[in-house]
Amino acid sequence: MEEELKCPVCGSLFREPIILPCSHNVCLPCARTIAVQTPDTEQHLPPMLQPRGPMPGAAAAGSGLGTGPAVGSVPAFDYECAAGGSGDHADKLSLHSETDSGYGSYTPSLKSPNGVRVLPLVPAPPGSSAAAAAAAAPRGAATSSSLTCPQCHRSASLDQRGLRGFQRNRLLEAIVQRYQQGRAATSAKCQLCDRSPPEPAAVLCEQCEVLYCAACQLKCHPSRGPFAKHHLVPPPSLQGAPSGDGGSSNSGASKAVAAVGVGAGGARKFPTCTDHELENYSMYCVSCRSPVCYQCLEDGKHSKHEVKALGAMWKQHKAQLSQALNGVSDKAKEAKEFLVQLKNILQQIQENGLEYEACLVAQCDALVDALTRQKAKLLTKVTKEREHKLKVVWDQINHCTLKLRQSTGLMEYCLEVIKENDPSGFLQISDALIKRVQVSQEQWVKGALEPKVSAEFDLTLDSEPLLQSIHQLDFIQMKLPPVPLLQLEKCCTRNNSVTLAWRMPPFSHNPVEGYILELDDGDGGQFREVYVGKETLCTIDGLHFNSTYNARVKAFNSSGVGPYSKTVVLQTSDVAWFTFDPSSAHRDIVLSNDNQTATCSSYDDRVVLGTAAFSKGVHYWELHVDRYDNHPDPAFGIARINVVKDMMLGKDDKAWAMYVDNNRSWFMHCNSHTNRTEGGVSKGATVGVLLDLNKHNLTFYINGQQQGPTAFENVEGVFMPALSLNRNVQVTLHTGLEVPQSVKQPKLPSN
Repeated sequence: MEEELKCPVCGSLFREPIILPCSHNVCLPCARTIAVQTPDTEQHLPPMLQPRGPMPGAAAAGSGLGTGPAVGSVPAFDYECAAGGSGDHADKLSLHSETDSGYGSYTPSLKSPNGVRVLPLVPAPPGSSAAAAAAAAPRGAATSSSLTCPQCHRSASLDQRGLRGFQRNRLLEAIVQRYQQGRAATSAKCQLCDRSPPEPAAVLCEQCEVLYCAACQLKCHPSRGPFAKHHLVPPPSLQGAPSGDGGSSNSGASKAVAAVGVGAGGARKFPTCTDHELENYSMYCVSCRSPVCYQCLEDGKHSKHEVKALGAMWKQHKAQLSQALNGVSDKAKEAKEFLVQLKNILQQIQENGLEYEACLVAQCDALVDALTRQKAKLLTKVTKEREHKLKVVWDQINHCTLKLRQSTGLMEYCLEVIKENDPSGFLQISDALIKRVQVSQEQWVKGALEPKVSAEFDLTLDSEPLLQSIHQLDFIQMKLPPVPLLQLEKCCTRNNSVTLAWRMPPFSHNPVEGYILELDDGDGGQFREVYVGKETLCTIDGLHFNSTYNARVKAFNSSGVGPYSKTVVLQTSDVAWFTFDPSSAHRDIVLSNDNQTATCSSYDDRVVLGTAAFSKGVHYWELHVDRYDNHPDPAFGIARINVVKDMMLGKDDKAWAMYVDNNRSWFMHCNSHTNRTEGGVSKGATVGVLLDLNKHNLTFYINGQQQGPTAFENVEGVFMPALSLNRNVQVTLHTGLEVPQSVKQPKLPSN
């Protein structure tokens, strides 16, 4: 609340606040500071930033302001006014009095603690153009004064009363006084307490300038010895309390609050009218939105305005303010809840951040460990390959060295033999020696003097894919998708079809690749998948009438399948509403009346089906004969979706029908005619079809009476309403009918 009690100009708590026309408040001393006065005869303003020296002493003395300030400083006039000057003395020093008509120049703009720019008026230096203009101005020249609101920057003109024309905000002044007293009462704490928080101060030692609570005063500042001459007084918050109240802070604050609005005689002082100081406010002018007195009404200023009793308007505005505060309170409550939510999010972000950091470190450490283990395996392979190559080379070196030693010895021996001159002795050993040399030569076959292994290693490590994977290592969404939200306002049923819609929850960043919609069998059975795809809207046709279905949906992505949504219950229609189907009808069929009336452009019989399909329940519909010429024989019944369309209904095995002329009727299926029954149709007749799939039979009616016995039994599967007719017949379809409760006795079939 403290921000509401601070002046927008000085930044301090309000002192003598006044109400501006824009409903904002400003201190009376600050209002004097920011007011602007300009002579009407002035043609231009002097330069705002022109350097000025201090005012001469004579000029200052003549103005009653003392020594003038330097450029950029607030004049002594402003400080004097801000010091709390009010009444006649303040009015004499007001910027709007006639004695101040010579102040026509500005000092450079100053800034208040709240950042509001203030342009106080200062006297023009003697000899300046402004001073000359002021001296040359005729006596009694008119001046215009204005005040700009520091908050909304709206300008308000001042009349001859100056700032006294603005109302004093006594209510705000009282609130400021209560606030100051309460703040002082809570700020006086013992300065020697070792408790937390410290105890409230009971006394203040003027010599020590220390606040003591009762316990600390007895302990640290006894009234004896060197402390006997010290003067103990109540703390600042209690100094206004009477001595008999024990010096409690609450009583001092109560006295301060009670003193608001009380005059010197002890009686409550009611605010008086600004125009008539002897009159109290008693009425409220609705047009001017200000309280007025009876004299204001008699003088004529508010005589034609709408006025109401002050007490009534007070109660009305209090009620309006209370109502508005309730709205603000609700918003504040929502804001507090929102702040709690944001703080919870902050905490969750901190926790999730630490969790993700730990997971990241663990994953990277696992990768490093795996790479270390793999490095050890690869180093083992390199060591084995090196040892193998070294062994092969050393074996080859040893073998070659042995052979070379043997060959060298043999060569040396042979050379010694050749040196002998004894032919007989030479011939005795020459054959064997020649064979030994030949065998030794054969030992150095091709490849014997070639290395069996190379110095190069055939091991090749391709680390580029792994390095590229490491460089591309980044976060991917590994979470399952959240639970989809079913949009109940978009879910609906129509006949035996249901439409379901869903969406992902807000602030969901998990990717979704598709959805799986599941539906039960309408009889409390197991769920089955009816749709898999990316769409968020799906319509399922061909369900049972008068059945209750449960539906649910879940989302999936590369990480897996998310949880199911809530289950929605859908009820299909009790009875079927349908029309003739133009998409499946024979091209000679002509439909009108929103596909409810059918005729044909051919003399041959053509088939048209209905838009509904039945597999369960009891269904009844009627066909009204609008036109019947030349005694044709239309056929009524049911059929499969793939029935033959260019011949009479019932001639193939895909239809079950009753065809009828003007005298009799027959039941027909697979071109088999049975149960000829007397009684036909004519213009205006009505043919009813009752399909009972609970009992699996089909019955026909003409004009509300059953035509023959039950036409067909043991009918199972999916059937569609069907009709065949030629150009001599026109019929209109009526659906959504209740099943007939009373069945009349059927007509006996003729022989």
